[in-house]
Amino acid sequence: MSILPESVRRLPLGMLCVLIAIVLFGLATLYSAAGGKMSPWASSQGIRFVLLFCMMIFLSRIPVSRWMAAAYPFYVIALALLLIVELFGKIGMGAQRWIDLGFIRLQPSEFMKIAVVLSLARYFHRLPPAYVSTTSALIAPALMVGLPAALVMLQPDLGTALMITMAGLLIMFMGGLPLRWFMGGGIAVLAAAPLAWSLLHDYQKRRVLVFMDPESDPLGSGYHITQSKIAVGSGGVFGKGFLNGSQSHLDYLPESHTDFIFSTMAEEWGMAGGLILLAAYAYQIRWGAKLGAGGAMEFTRLTAIGLSFTLFLYVAINLSMVMGLAPVVGIPLPLMSYGGSAMMTVMILLGILMAIHREDLRKS
Repeated sequence: MSILPESVRRLPLGMLCVLIAIVLFGLATLYSAAGGKMSPWASSQGIRFVLLFCMMIFLSRIPVSRWMAAAYPFYVIALALLLIVELFGKIGMGAQRWIDLGFIRLQPSEFMKIAVVLSLARYFHRLPPAYVSTTSALIAPALMVGLPAALVMLQPDLGTALMITMAGLLIMFMGGLPLRWFMGGGIAVLAAAPLAWSLLHDYQKRRVLVFMDPESDPLGSGYHITQSKIAVGSGGVFGKGFLNGSQSHLDYLPESHTDFIFSTMAEEWGMAGGLILLAAYAYQIRWGAKLGAGGAMEFTRLTAIGLSFTLFLYVAINLSMVMGLAPVVGIPLPLMSYGGSAMMTVMILLGILMAIHREDLRKS
């Protein structure tokens, strides 16, 4: 008989230990990026995590039925916030993405990553099986994904728009929509590629062109990718050692504490550190996906799969970006990169997955 109280036994202790390990690794990297100082990044990031960890535990105690009931209102609120961003949003680094409340800056597009998953999961949960293959079943989910993706593109934020779209498409596919519709949509996207290219901003076009040939502008648009690849490659197998990263400490590596924090880490901890970090993320993603595979109802199945895939997209897009395998689109590395918006999204995401975990244990 376990001596632990029931409330503790219902917690996914393995996932929580991995979560804390990733955050501590991130704090050590931020400490190093600041030249061996807790300020300005590591200390505030640590405080932020403690507060968000408490919020995550609170969210995990909300019944799954309430998450399903809140899915549509949450989506409407997130969509309204995106509209507010367009009208009154704070402009920073060439984009209009934030609502400045004075004491905090909110990035509504982060909330939409979760809202889209929850609302689509509820839609397909309620949709009668006989209607799944009908054309009318496609209209509502297409609008649920298309409207926020279009608003996020206007900010402009290509990376987040891609995450919303890709997660939405996965839920639609897992919800039972016919494969032929996705194949037809893919053909339509390819046909519309020239139009989409013309709609991109100049800096977005430069990022794509530089991704294909970073050496074409090594001191301009290609600087980020070039320096990131140098930092990752120079770390070798075991790295240069903690606090010994030259690229970040000598300010050659831009955004060493945010989007390119993996490069900062890889320079000091090498391929070994990178593989350990990847294994930690893989554990979290697999934990969430297993919740989806064993979901007791359609809503929990789709929600767990969609949220796990969202976490996967964070990691996959960021790592592809810093290693030169994808254009720079400004997606942070979750739980590692400095900043509150992405960390809050991931902690809410994990809180919902923990609520599903708790419900599964209660029913078993």
